[in-house]
Amino acid sequence: MQTLKVALAERSYPIHIGRNLITEANLILPHLKRKHVAVVTNTTVAPLYLEKLTQTLENAGVKVIAIVLPDGEAHKNAQTLNLIYDALLQNRCERNTTLIALGGGVIGDLTGYAAATYLRGVPFIQIPTTLLSQVDSSVGGKTGINHPLGKNMIGAFYQPQLVLADIDTLQTLPAREFSAGMAEVIKYGLIRDAQFFDWLEANISQLMDLDEAALTYAIYRSCENKAEVVARDEHENGERALLNLGHTFGHAIENAMGYGVWLHGEAVAAGTMMAADLSHRMNWLTADEVKRIHAILSAANLPLNPPKLGAEKYLDLMQLDKKVADGKIRLVLQQGIGKSVITSDYHAEKLKETLSL
Repeated sequence: MQTLKVALAERSYPIHIGRNLITEANLILPHLKRKHVAVVTNTTVAPLYLEKLTQTLENAGVKVIAIVLPDGEAHKNAQTLNLIYDALLQNRCERNTTLIALGGGVIGDLTGYAAATYLRGVPFIQIPTTLLSQVDSSVGGKTGINHPLGKNMIGAFYQPQLVLADIDTLQTLPAREFSAGMAEVIKYGLIRDAQFFDWLEANISQLMDLDEAALTYAIYRSCENKAEVVARDEHENGERALLNLGHTFGHAIENAMGYGVWLHGEAVAAGTMMAADLSHRMNWLTADEVKRIHAILSAANLPLNPPKLGAEKYLDLMQLDKKVADGKIRLVLQQGIGKSVITSDYHAEKLKETLSL
């Protein structure tokens, strides 16, 4: 097991990465205010890991309430959030009841937002079961739900007590979901860690074969990058926005196509190529650098060509992005491999050219 810390003063918390961590009650118990938890999961993950986690906790004397939600991005909404509230209220859960998110990014975001708002705040723990959630959404305290007009537009910054990234759960992850997670892993190399990007290029085949050592390193390095950024800019007032490389384009794709049609990581991958294309048009990225980005995303079996929505449709949807300021769409663009910038200082016509591809 490897451990690192998200350094947020009194709200700091550990991230444990390793095998079979779901069975390690000693990692969870120190973070419970009382031996009473509500495990929030979904219909896909529950048959795989809910019983194992429940037994781990009950054998340690913890009372467990299970809340099983429908699976999929389409259910990341207020109606599903209310199902969590209903169960918590029906079971008379108190402020010292800990919520445990057992699942991917949707479950983590829903559970975190429920924890932030139920009784004005109860503790929660992240046990992410997808690559995307292990390297990205479970770390940093972003929680929330989608609105029909925009993705993640309703939410809160609310940090977990603990993140347990059990890499054994990746063995049951569908290949498409694993590839979606790789988009976020690759992102860290692109925005701030050129050495990591070089390592990913050299080890992409081992990662796609689920090599344990390669996976553990990639997850650790990704979490390390995110933890450093979050520690400096918890509420995304500056540097943290760089973590959204490809996301402004990607969220527009998800919204236009219908939530869940494109997986989040797939949309981010296509959005990353759009960001690379615009960066190249701005003479910030060389043609060779664009080819390297294309090659590694392709090796991760990710879609590279965005849907043809037309420039006006893209612009309309991108106006709903959280990074919009004073009516201007701010984008994360590349100034080289491992160097990114958030800016509204781009040529509008060049953006339209990218959006019209």
